[in-house]
Amino acid sequence: MKPETESELADLVAGLKDPVCIVGGGTRGISGPEARIETGALHGISLYEPGALTLVAKAGTPLAEVEAALDAEGQQLAFEPMDHRRLLDTRGEPTIGGVVAANISGPRRIQVGACRDFLLGVRFVDGRGQVVKNGGRVMKNVTGYDLVKLMSGSWGTLGVLTEVSLKVLPKPESMATLSVDAQDASSAVQVLSTALKSPFEVTGAAYDPVGKKAMLRVEGFADSVAYRIHRLTAELAGFGEVTEEEDAAALWTGIRDVHPFRGQDGDIWRLSVKPGDAAEVTARVEANQTLFDWGGGLVWLRVPNGTDVRAQLGEFSGHATLVRSDIATIMRLGRFQPEPAAVSALTKGLRTKFDPHGLFNPGMMG
Repeated sequence: MKPETESELADLVAGLKDPVCIVGGGTRGISGPEARIETGALHGISLYEPGALTLVAKAGTPLAEVEAALDAEGQQLAFEPMDHRRLLDTRGEPTIGGVVAANISGPRRIQVGACRDFLLGVRFVDGRGQVVKNGGRVMKNVTGYDLVKLMSGSWGTLGVLTEVSLKVLPKPESMATLSVDAQDASSAVQVLSTALKSPFEVTGAAYDPVGKKAMLRVEGFADSVAYRIHRLTAELAGFGEVTEEEDAAALWTGIRDVHPFRGQDGDIWRLSVKPGDAAEVTARVEANQTLFDWGGGLVWLRVPNGTDVRAQLGEFSGHATLVRSDIATIMRLGRFQPEPAAVSALTKGLRTKFDPHGLFNPGMMG
């Protein structure tokens, strides 16, 4: 099912009797009911006002189309959404609605925030087939449900997005990256933490144990970047050798899209933890490969097939998401961290409110 208009989608949902899987570009390998609603025909940029730093697009608009329009005006999606295709070996085209639905956010989140922090407004069809609109084209206070924030990260379980309004930002004039020797995860986290606490506005902070390098990105006007890189180099000299990387853009694309894991077998998990806990938490897991982002707040793990990472972790402050595995393991372990009873009750209440018949992506988030 591939509705071409919002009204057609609303009529379709109103007539549903059985659950469906909501699909944007199909790049994240989500499984579910055989019946699918695809949003790809709901495409096109509805409004773009570079001077107001505002863009409105239909949910099925390819992410590449949005980024090309912004690039032509020297602007960007500051939260630099990840492209999952190489990691998950999937096809298709990422869509802006899919990015919003999953709250996909890249390395720059540590400075500017997540996708949901740039979301100004949404339109979606709920489980009754009603068109719902919330928010607008400017940041403002809301009363009642903040559906804009609620829909971002709901993975299509509350409604089918049809249009999103986003705040955009100018692209930085210059970018530079420092690498600092770090022989283990604990040392790397200290380096990342020191840099993030500095006044030098670091916009990327990652660690790849294979290269034993902590990596730090600085962006902005060229003179400012040069000054801050110079000062940051001096600040970090006590940790180990500090060098400047040449191809900074490609390096951060690789971190964003977890390129070190591509083509490798095994299951892939994503941990969200307190940055200071990253080294201790990951030491509990028998992983084949790790990658830290967000100063240690985001940890990617590649583990043997069928590994129950949550069982190895035990209790910790954060959550573990199974990103890639076979269907049997996903069914056994679930993709998302089980919610505490109180949170689960709230989640169930919200889903009952917006999707009373349980039509959208059943089982996706518990």
